[in-house]
Amino acid sequence: MIANKTTSNLPLTTKIFMSKKRALIVEDDPKIAELVAIHLKDLMFKTVIVGDGMQGLQQGLERSYDLIVLDIMLPSMDGIEVCRQLRSNDVISPIIMLTAKSEEIDKVLGLETGADDYITKPFSVRELQARVKAVVRRSNSNKQDHSQNTIILTAGELSIDLDRRIVTKDNQRLDLTPKEFDLLSLMASKPGKSFNRQELLNLVWGYDFVGFEHTVNSHINRLRAKIEPDMTNPIYILTTWGYGYRFNESI
Repeated sequence: MIANKTTSNLPLTTKIFMSKKRALIVEDDPKIAELVAIHLKDLMFKTVIVGDGMQGLQQGLERSYDLIVLDIMLPSMDGIEVCRQLRSNDVISPIIMLTAKSEEIDKVLGLETGADDYITKPFSVRELQARVKAVVRRSNSNKQDHSQNTIILTAGELSIDLDRRIVTKDNQRLDLTPKEFDLLSLMASKPGKSFNRQELLNLVWGYDFVGFEHTVNSHINRLRAKIEPDMTNPIYILTTWGYGYRFNESI
């Protein structure tokens, strides 16, 4: 049975260090790359620019970034493959993909491979900064807890701290991407409720159009790989055949 734990009056011992965030920009058009860098610097990011997919992958694997802005059309390796390989190597940095209007299939593929959001070229400064703020806020909310009340969902060996966005299993912290956490916390907060793919898409991604449902499947598979003892026989995230997914209410 899933439990809801609330703790209050916790001692505030967190030290806050003010430092610039780090962003990796993988874009082969120097003008676009510089434009993105300028506006990320306005948001207190220190930026690194590379113009090649293989270089972008290497940078993303070797160093930790608070944000990765990744173009789809790149030399040597396209952005979708870069994203796929970063996620398969457990890189959880928020990823925003840049795509042209005509590349709708690439938007779908990008999200399916683990991107957190995308921006369509040409984009406005306001749109870029708003989307960056949104994905980084979701990602970094597990680093600071400004509330004295902590809501924790528990099911079996799984523990989900909703305020700090921390998930542990067998007392070991799991590295989830922002979207993986959002999916898990949404379903775990309503155990037994079946969500269809479009509903999950709308609630977690906010994209209300046909064509992205497979994105949900891909994220569910990656999430199961991290939390389930046996992928072939899941105990936490169950399939409601012919409809969608639900969190097991019997644990």
